[in-house]
Amino acid sequence: MSIQRFGVGPRMSQAVAHGDTVYLAGQVANNAAGKSVAEQTKDILATIDGLLAEAGSDKTQLLSATIYLTDIGTFAEMNAVWDAWVAKGATPARATVEAKLAAPQFTVEIACIAAKA
Repeated sequence: MSIQRFGVGPRMSQAVAHGDTVYLAGQVANNAAGKSVAEQTKDILATIDGLLAEAGSDKTQLLSATIYLTDIGTFAEMNAVWDAWVAKGATPARATVEAKLAAPQFTVEIACIAAKA
């Protein structure tokens, strides 16, 4: 089985596909850094949509998602955006944890695994 890499950088790839599985690196809101949790979540989910499409998948194929919040008190704000985005009837296994992220302007990070469409 071949390995496909997308968004390859010197340290990491943004997505890696192996067989029928797509692994996404933790995504942060590069276009909404420093903005609200809702705006950061929207930006991240748009990035996830793009990466999944590039790798031959989409959000209906999500298997799991891990969401990192710098403040678990923003859980409801993030969930409002997530719930509007996630495919009804095709919700992935999911965990949400509070964690300090790599840069202070980011308050949300999401990593996903999906099947190919």
